[in-house]
Parts: sequence; C-alpha cells; structure tokens
Amino acid sequence: MTTYLPNESDRDTIAAIATAPGAGGVGIVRLSGPRSRAIAQALSARELSPRQAHYVRFRDENGETIDDGIALYFAAPASYTGEDVVELQAHGSPAVLHELVARCVALGARRARPGEFSERAFLEGRLDLAQAEAVADLIAAADVRAARAARRALDGEFSRRVEAIGDELLAIRVHVEAAIDFADEPIDTLGGAQLRARLGDTALALEELLKAAERGRRLRDGLHAVIVGPPNAGKSSLLNVLAGSDRAIVTDIAGTTRDLLHETIRIDGVELTLVDTAGLREGGDVIEREGMRRARGELQRADLALVVLDARDPEGGRAAVSDAIADVPLHVWVHNKADLLDRDMPEAHAALKVSARTGAGIEALHQRLRELAQGNADAAGEGAFTARARHVDALAIAREHLAQARAELDSEALDLAAESLRLAHDALGEITGRVHADDLLGHIFSSFCIGK
Repeated sequence: MTTYLPNESDRDTIAAIATAPGAGGVGIVRLSGPRSRAIAQALSARELSPRQAHYVRFRDENGETIDDGIALYFAAPASYTGEDVVELQAHGSPAVLHELVARCVALGARRARPGEFSERAFLEGRLDLAQAEAVADLIAAADVRAARAARRALDGEFSRRVEAIGDELLAIRVHVEAAIDFADEPIDTLGGAQLRARLGDTALALEELLKAAERGRRLRDGLHAVIVGPPNAGKSSLLNVLAGSDRAIVTDIAGTTRDLLHETIRIDGVELTLVDTAGLREGGDVIEREGMRRARGELQRADLALVVLDARDPEGGRAAVSDAIADVPLHVWVHNKADLLDRDMPEAHAALKVSARTGAGIEALHQRLRELAQGNADAAGEGAFTARARHVDALAIAREHLAQARAELDSEALDLAAESLRLAHDALGEITGRVHADDLLGHIFSSFCIGK
C-alpha cells in the first residue's frame, strides 16, 4: 500500500531526474523541499546525515530493491535551492531513474516543473535572476569560451556591475529628492556641478556595461546574419551552399523567395544563424511586398548583413540594399555568380567574388565569416560574461531614462529628474530580479531543463 509522509510545510517537495536524457554510468534524482530527507530515508531505510555520502539500496513499496547507489543530504539553507535537498545517485538507466522518481512521488513529492529548482534558489535568495539564467546558459554552452563566460555570470560578475550602477543611481536620486525641499535655491548652490559630473560618470559606466552585455548576448545566441540583396542575385543558392543542404528553393525566376528561412551553422564553436530573405526591389505583387517588409524587419535585429549582389551587375539594387542595412552593425559584401563573368572585374566595396554554383570563392567567404565569428568569440576574454536579449533591452531602457534625467536636471525640473532616475533604477532591477513580474519569472524558468 502507498504511504504518504506527513506535511512539514506548506511548500511542496519536488523531485526530478537531474542528469541528461539517455543511458549513462550514473544518473541522479534530485529532491528539494521540507520532506526531502524523510522521503529519501523512507526510500533507502537509512538515516541520512548532512553532507555525507551514504551507500544505500533504494527500495519500492514492497521492499524490493530498485537499485543500489549513493544518497547525499544537504540541509537547508546550505544547499543549491536553500531548502533541504537530497541527491539520489543510481545507475544511469532511464527505467531505474523514472522508477525512483515515481517512488518519490508515491512518498509525497511531486514532479518538478522545468527550472523549478533554480526558481526556488532565486526565491530563497541563493541566486539573483541573472545568475539563475546563467545556470541555463552554462548547461547550453557550445564551447569553452561560452562556458567560461556563463560561469562568470553565474559567479555574479554581471550582477555586481548592474548593482553598482543601481546603487549609484539610487544615491543620485536621494540627492535630487533632497534638493526638491530647497526648490527656491538654484541647483548649482546645492552641489549641482558635482551631481551632473556624477551623472555623467554613471552614464559612461552604463554605456560600457551595455556594450559588454551586447557582446555577451552575441556570444550566447551567436551572430544573427541576414542574407539580403536584390531579386535573383543567388541569395538562396548561397544559403544552401553555406548550410550544406538544399534548404531553400532555387529557380531563375526573380522573387521566388517570399518568406524568411532560418538555418543555423557553427563556425569554430560559435553559432551563426542565417536568414534568407525576399529580394529587395521596387514593385512586386502583394505577397512579394510582404516578403520585403519582413526582410526589412529582420534586418532591424541583425548583427550581420550578408549582402549578395549579381557579379555581372553589382550596382543593380545596391541603393535599395544600402538603405536597408544602414543600421546593421556588420556587413559582408558578396558578388555572386562570378563564374558567369567574361572578364575580371575590379573589387568594389571590399566585396568577395563567389559562385554558389561552382563553389568558387566559398572558402574565402567561410574565412570571412569565421573571422567575424571569432572576433565575436574573442570578446569572451577575461571578465566577459554571457547576457540575454532582455538584459540588453533593460540596460537600453535604463540608458534612455538616465539621459532624460540629465536633461531634466539641466532644466532644474527636479521632480521629473527624480522620477526618471527611479525608472532607470527599476529597469536595472529587472535584470537581477529585484524588480520583477510573476509572468517574467514564469517565462524565464520555463525554458530551463527539468531537474535544474
């Protein structure tokens, strides 16, 4: 008969497999919550002492052995989640691990949601939100550089810089609000010059952190490259060559590509997301115009524009493309169909001559993309950390509010300046979770793997 252990707290005890799917030499089932120790002791018929490895036999409800292994008990608050935690180490058979979880559930635990262990660590103050996200980034790291950068974020490198700027903004805001009580006095008589200098220094520090976070985002997410150019320049053919498969439909008819097509390739451990787009030109039917609208929208969030022009007429469509890529940070100009030239053409705009049909010049293009990817990865040097798009957005919002506060301070609108400083401070707080909404937490932790 199934037995349920008495509640020790209103909070549930959760259980999940903490190792990767599939068979392995060792598999781990993790428990967290007030009944973790009691459940593990009922499962193993053994008293567990904190931070000691106990060799045990895990038994089912009839006393039959499920497996033998190691039980480790971590008493609150000295654990990953800040609660009582037990790790059950068994042989890495998926069947055995699932049976252990089922037995834990029968004894009163419930199955953990994705990311619930890290969520509890955040709620218990063991990690801030940026550090919790770094846990997932460390697990997903594709190479050593990304892993080290995620480790630095987990160690609090990013959070400390955010908090330092937040503390400075708070101190400045206190000064401004104190000056409001002396509204009849000019701000310069109340330390206005020092206040403006302090604001300027904080703005510089915020700008530097924003650039570092953007590098960290690219390291985590990889470079986002949009293939763009006039119709029939061979963009889809080039995507197929770079992807190593026929991902895009290719015809001689201009305007064949109508929608966005995404493909991910890896260069020296760094991901490069390629997006094929509709050719940019004037006119076109309603579907083609929608495709061009989507292409321009994709360029707004691109790190790299891979501009493909017909080598026989490189000036054709250049103007429209140049306008569309004006705000993209990195550009690579490619003159495709070079095999169709009947004479050598001088290089223009540092363009690479390639032929998607014959493969000529593709290695040079790979090398150029490798250099850009490597340059991005080299940003993961000493002190680099991973970051996410939401971190970059929050820092950009804080920068806008800080700029507004500086303008309001110059016009001695102290009430407005204090409010702008508060908004900037709150934007930074969203990064570490000091200011957060429940739906934000749900979105973040739902992307974690179960057991973490």
